Amino acid sequence: MAVIETTTFRLADGVDEAAFLEADEQVRTGFLYHQPGIMRATTAKSDAGEWILVVLWASEDAADAAAEAERKDPAVERFMQLVLRPERNRYRDLD
Repeated sequence: MAVIETTTFRLADGVDEAAFLEADEQVRTGFLYHQPGIMRATTAKSDAGEWILVVLWASEDAADAAAEAERKDPAVERFMQLVLRPERNRYRDLD
């Protein structure tokens, strides 16, 4: 069963959007796409300035393993320093 994981957030005060987008790219290409079970990751921004990172995992085990691995990843650490109040949610595919 696939898992859809969302993380919503705003950029921290004073964070340049271009710097954030570079950090986001490093997380996706340098970390996420190297994790077993990843199917897709994308980042989007609303007109109101809220951001969302959407990741599609092949299984809950894959999502759990990546969550553990991200605790030690410098690209993820840098990303988290640039955002405010990240809120992560998981949804299970019903297909």
